Amino acid sequence: MTTNTTATQGTSDIDSAIATAEAARTRLDLAKSAPKVFRAIVGFDAAAREGLDPALVELIQIRASHLNHCAYCLHMHTNDARKAGEHEDRLHLVAVWREARHFYTEKEQAALALTEAVTLVADGGVPDEVYAQAAAHFDDQELAHVLALILTINTWNRVALATGKVAGTDERR
Repeated sequence: MTTNTTATQGTSDIDSAIATAEAARTRLDLAKSAPKVFRAIVGFDAAAREGLDPALVELIQIRASHLNHCAYCLHMHTNDARKAGEHEDRLHLVAVWREARHFYTEKEQAALALTEAVTLVADGGVPDEVYAQAAAHFDDQELAHVLALILTINTWNRVALATGKVAGTDERR
């Protein structure tokens, strides 16, 4: 019988694997190579979060990161959500939230649907019904911030993927 060695690795083995992957990374560091651009994205991100429930912020960032296949951001935001007290069940089910609606409020569901539409905009735009559902749960200012947050996480996902960020590292610390 074989076992999944990744699942059974100890923390030090995982830390070692992360360090090895980071050492092998050959792509540029946007923060060092274009600091004004990087700071502008950080500012946009901070402004987008203003006034939004931190749990909702993390759910949006986690869902977009799933859709964009961004392991770096997914790791970062699931950890942030845990530290903020998010329930493990909600974290595990956010990728399939439609099948587990009872874990999420209607407002969260509207935000997740908008996140999917904006993230996958090339697949059919942002349907009027998705936008209307979000608008029914958020006032104009909140909706503008939710939309801005979706835009920023999509930007961060693209930065992380294009520059080869390694899941398990978090340069904010």
